[in-house]
Amino acid sequence: RMWPTVAPIVAMCFAAAVQSFLWQKFRLPIGATVACLALLVGEWINRYDNFWGWTFFPINLVFPSALIPMGFWLDVVLMMSGSWLVTALVGSMGWGLLFYPINWPVLAQYHQSAEIDGVLLTLADLIGFNYVRTGTPEYIRMVKRGTLRTF
Repeated sequence: RMWPTVAPIVAMCFAAAVQSFLWQKFRLPIGATVACLALLVGEWINRYDNFWGWTFFPINLVFPSALIPMGFWLDVVLMMSGSWLVTALVGSMGWGLLFYPINWPVLAQYHQSAEIDGVLLTLADLIGFNYVRTGTPEYIRMVKRGTLRTF
């Protein structure tokens, strides 16, 4: 639930810091993109090691967020304007507004319909039934029943 709100805010802190350093010291408008690439590499290492390596959770369900286009946006705004104020206002607003639609292509595959036992479901629904998330009523029932399984 907090993914569309917390992830862009946290990621932007790193992108803005690297962008500020590279712009002030070298006048290179590539700081946000470099930071997003570094975050992406770190996220893939985390996803692979922790979700697949430790718990064997399907790797296609734990993809990192697409940050590269938002880093491009922030760098282009800084390059075109040359102003920190315009970059802070226009760039950050574009960063936040682009986060959700940029991730649509990755999430689109889960809207495919499937018929399971005569019931029409999406793949997202089917995955939600098979991989129960913690904190949901289904998980609480499983804990009360004594069949605790996390992933």
